[in-house]
Formats: sequence, C-alpha cells, structure tokens
Amino acid sequence: MSSPSPSAQQPAQQPAQQPAPQSAPPSFTADDYRARMARAAESAAEAGLAGVIVAPGPDLVHLTGYRPVSTERLTLLVLRAGQDPVLVVPTLEAPDAAAATGAPALTLRDWTDGKDPYAVTAPLLDDRGRFGVSDNAWAMHLLGLQRELPGTSYTALTEALPMLRAVKDAAELERLAAAGAAADATYEEILKVRFSGRREVDLATDLAALLREFGHSQVDFTVVGSGPNGANPHHEAGERTIERGDMVVLDFGGLKHGYGSDTSRTVHVGEPTAEEQRVHDIVREAQRAGCAAVRPGVACQEIDRAARAVITEFGYGDRFIHRTGHGIGVTTHEPPYMIEGEEQQLVPGMCFSVEPGVYLPGRFGVRIEDIVAVTEDGGRRLNTTARELAIVE
Repeated sequence: MSSPSPSAQQPAQQPAQQPAPQSAPPSFTADDYRARMARAAESAAEAGLAGVIVAPGPDLVHLTGYRPVSTERLTLLVLRAGQDPVLVVPTLEAPDAAAATGAPALTLRDWTDGKDPYAVTAPLLDDRGRFGVSDNAWAMHLLGLQRELPGTSYTALTEALPMLRAVKDAAELERLAAAGAAADATYEEILKVRFSGRREVDLATDLAALLREFGHSQVDFTVVGSGPNGANPHHEAGERTIERGDMVVLDFGGLKHGYGSDTSRTVHVGEPTAEEQRVHDIVREAQRAGCAAVRPGVACQEIDRAARAVITEFGYGDRFIHRTGHGIGVTTHEPPYMIEGEEQQLVPGMCFSVEPGVYLPGRFGVRIEDIVAVTEDGGRRLNTTARELAIVE
C-alpha cells in the first residue's frame, strides 16, 4: 500500500500517474441567477418577511455570481417579491459588479465616496418591514440601515430561511460530485506517503498540495490528528511527530469549481491493536447506518439518531461529542445540520456530511465521513474511497 517516501520535513511525492484532465462543468448563466433571486424573494415573502438583504459572502455568490471583497464600503443586494433585484455598490466597484454573470438579472445602484450609502439603500426597503439579512453582514452596515429606517427590523437568514441554499440543482450536484472525487483522489495518494517519522504539519501540507493538484482552488482545512491528538475532532495539525502504533484522523476539504469537498478517514501506522480495530469498526458501522437512513421525508435528526444509536449500543455514546453532519455547497459548512432537535425534512438535492466519531482523550480518535446527496428514493455517497481501516507506514 505504501511506496518509498520522503523523510520528515519533505513534501509528498508526486502521484505516479497524473490525473486525467477534466473539463470544467458548464458555467452558470444569468437566467440561473435570476431564478435563484426570484426563489429567495418568494421564500422570504412566504416566511412573512418584507425581503432579503445580502452582503458580500457565500449568499451573494450563490445568488448573483458576484464575489467582492467585504469592506467598510457598503455593498448590498436587496431582494423583494414583485420587485426587480437591486445591487447597491460603491461606484469604484461598479465595473466589477457589472461584469458578474448575474448582473443582467438585476439593477445596479452605485454610490460615491462622501455620499451616504444608507440613504441610497433606504428607498429600496419597506420602512416598517422585517428583513432577512445574510449572516456575515457587517454590524456597522446593519446599524446604519437601522439609523436611516428606525421602523425596520432584521433577522439572520440562517434562522429565517435556513434552506435558502440547501437544495441543489443538477449543475450544483455535478460540482459537488467533482469536488468529492478530487478529495477521494487526494486520499488515495496520501496513503502512498510515509507517515511515521514525519510531523502532522508535513502531512497537512501534503494534503493541501494534493487537493490543489486535483483541482481545488481553495483549501479550507487539513486536519491531521495523530495518536492522542486524534481525540480532538478539530485538532490543528502541529509539530507532533507521527509514530508507529498511532491512529491518525485525516479530515480535509475545500472548494473546486466553487463547491465544497469534505471527507474524513482514519488510518493506522502499522498494525492496530484489537481495541483500535474494534472502535474503528463501530464507527464504520455507525457511519453506514447514518447513510442508510437518508431518504426524502426523513427528519435531519433521524440521521444523527441512526449513527448515534450504534455508537451508544457499544458503550461509546459519551465519546461521540459532535453532530453527525452538516450541509455543504458554496461553503464547506452550511445548513441543514444532522443533529437531535432538527426536524427539517430531507428533500432531494440536499447534500450533507455523515461523520460519526469516537474520541478517547489521551489515547486516540476515529472519524469516518462522506458527503451524501439526497435522491428521489434514498441517498448517494459522493465519496467512494474504502472505509476500512487503512494501514500506512
């Protein structure tokens, strides 16, 4: 399974066979963005909101294709049912906004330095309305609108419209599948690299390089938790030298074609003990049960319950210390969440992780994670690499 590998401090070897070049999926069109903005405005009205206000960030990218840097200068998209979408932008950024793919589906309204951007935005809003606001809007901008329109009120989009980006269309699913395949290729290659005698941070560097080699434009995280560090689910790869006998949790992902990947596998350096193998088998069975529970109409919490029941049955319930999963799309973490108390029903097109784990403080941890897409009659895993405990050198 392993091949001669570099010493500590050195990057991973290049794959023996370079991946075949893949064509990029078709670009989204102005009509795609027009439809998304219309759905968002209609969903807001159905939720009793006067409209939606979207700041720079993933919601704006999803709705318009425009990806500006968030600064102290106000940029806001205003969506209201029955009205044309309007994007308020600083004049110096108007040319970039006009070049966005979704620009033909909206009206641009610019403002110049020295003018009051809130006075420009105010006429677009209902002066006594309640609006959904993207979670990453700057407080200074929201407070500026409130000063201009004291009769308005606001609620976070995650609370008001949690499913805004949750159901993916065919083109989005294609991108998520491509990102998942790239993460799978990364895992297959990292198995060929020497683990023992190298630092966690060296393996994390290898993972990041491989994700980029397989087409990722952005790497969001590369968790490498060896030995006792694996008992921390979000361990930051550090200076610890990986040793023979270590269990190693690998969790990595990012964006390819603008959509996310996120996968976890746990490997062992040399032969595992009977206990280590047993815990891994329990987590693997829990992950299988969670994936098997996926189908339309099932509440999100049932996925968590299915996976958690297996781990609890074998006596490790108190060592499964996080939710079973999270949504994924233009960000690697977004609604819906697979957690007790979440009664949102699954709908075809939703994509989320199923990632149970067991964490034994001071000893080791195990996590196995796939992204699953809800289909018309069940679920489809977008990660297909082996889930058995891999032995590495």
